[in-house]
Amino acid sequence: MSDENSQDDKDKNGVPVLERMMEILSSLELQPAGETIRGLSEQLSVPRSTVYRILNTLHAHNVVQRRLDGTYVLGPRLLSLASKVRSEATFDLLAVAQPAMKKLADLTGEANKLSVLDNQAVVVVAAFAGQGQYALNPAVGQAFPLHAGAASKLLLAHMTPEAIAKFLATPLQKYTPRTITDPAKLSTELNRIRKQGWASDRGEHGGSVWAIAAPITAPSGRVIAALSIPYLAADKENDERDRLRDLVVESAAEISSGIPDI
Repeated sequence: MSDENSQDDKDKNGVPVLERMMEILSSLELQPAGETIRGLSEQLSVPRSTVYRILNTLHAHNVVQRRLDGTYVLGPRLLSLASKVRSEATFDLLAVAQPAMKKLADLTGEANKLSVLDNQAVVVVAAFAGQGQYALNPAVGQAFPLHAGAASKLLLAHMTPEAIAKFLATPLQKYTPRTITDPAKLSTELNRIRKQGWASDRGEHGGSVWAIAAPITAPSGRVIAALSIPYLAADKENDERDRLRDLVVESAAEISSGIPDI
């Protein structure tokens, strides 16, 4: 079936304004830094007035948020909705993870966050603020690209080989000089992550922000989330970075031990 016929079927069987709304949300999902009304209008070939009305409605329900610079990002209402989604074998990942995350924050003085795959992005679903002088403060609901960042690369590394190959065939955006955008180099990096059991980020998404991440696994061995510690690179010596790595690996293993068979 051609794309044109597929679009005709979609318009005939669906509600056009809802189709536009989902296209807008999908576009924002892939652009965690936010997008303007004009940018969305041009990307989706939808009139600005239509984009404006849809965003206004979504903003009123906290499904999107408008930043001071005029860009729009996904809003906290989506997290509330997602928390109500149930499957045949479900469990409360946040309830399992929170005790270990709190202990990790207390031990390190640094923030830590729990991230999961969400289509073609990685989303923070829980975070604990650090109490150290230079500790960062991750935001729940924040989305990151699959190829930039410790948690992102770790989750990408444990996708199916077919999904990884498909992703590596797409253009990869460069966020900092350290972002890996060469498919061959990224593939090598993903292999290393799988072998060593953890991932690191030395300023790949934010130049001064480094991170270390470890996998949360189900009893089957399937990786279902990533636990990571983001920190300011200038604030850490090598020995302290090694300590953070060991602690995040231990904490991830502790969380994994509480995951039921799913």
